[in-house]
Amino acid sequence: MIKYKTPQEIEIMREAAQIVSRTLGLVAKHMKPGVTPKFLDQLAEDYIRSQNAIPGFLGLYGCPSTLLISVNEQVVHGLPTERPFEDGDIVSVDCGSVYKGYYGDHAYTFEVGEVKPEVKKLLEVTKECLYLGIAEAKAGNRIEDIGWAIQQHAEKHGYGVVRDLVGHGLGKELHEEPQVPNYGRRGRGKKIQNGLTIAIEPMINMGTEKVMTLDDKWTIVTADGKPSAHFEHDIAVVDGEPVILSTFDFIYEALGK
Repeated sequence: MIKYKTPQEIEIMREAAQIVSRTLGLVAKHMKPGVTPKFLDQLAEDYIRSQNAIPGFLGLYGCPSTLLISVNEQVVHGLPTERPFEDGDIVSVDCGSVYKGYYGDHAYTFEVGEVKPEVKKLLEVTKECLYLGIAEAKAGNRIEDIGWAIQQHAEKHGYGVVRDLVGHGLGKELHEEPQVPNYGRRGRGKKIQNGLTIAIEPMINMGTEKVMTLDDKWTIVTADGKPSAHFEHDIAVVDGEPVILSTFDFIYEALGK
């Protein structure tokens, strides 16, 4: 069952999302060769707790970390390690917070040093997919309209759209109804209404859409070892239109964009 939110609940969720946004901005300042995922994980945990919030992922489903950090061919759910980032890596950082009982949850894929042009293109197109999907999240449309827009754009560029993982409803739980796939057919799925709160998160691969889970039971990688990109925003449908509760502005500020 979909839990539609009141304007008051949406404002709390905006705060939760903004805490995550600021955390990712902090991560952006330190994202360079030689830095370790473990260092960023501790940084993020300390910051979230300083904001009268708690890390949204830590302990949930047995997750051992505040951040999920996925490098290169890792699609999502990478566990932070002591292995330093290297020049040319791309790094998806997914973060959650709980503020006044509500979740914020979003993600950004960073470039470390000099990244190959074809990999930069993958990141660019995946981010475009995110905003094209968001534009479809308006009252009267249907859930699969979001995935349809994402799929069309990604496949036009020859990329694989991950099928095994989806976006989701968001609220007092990290994963609520409805599921929000990154593929679909126009006009299918639940009708979108005011008060809907969802996380839209295209996961787009340079090659095959197929993925595998590593032995750690967490890290998901592309089946062909090619790079993958992942961007995520939290959305509320207000007055019939999609409103983005999270922001990449803190990241852009830190990166000087």
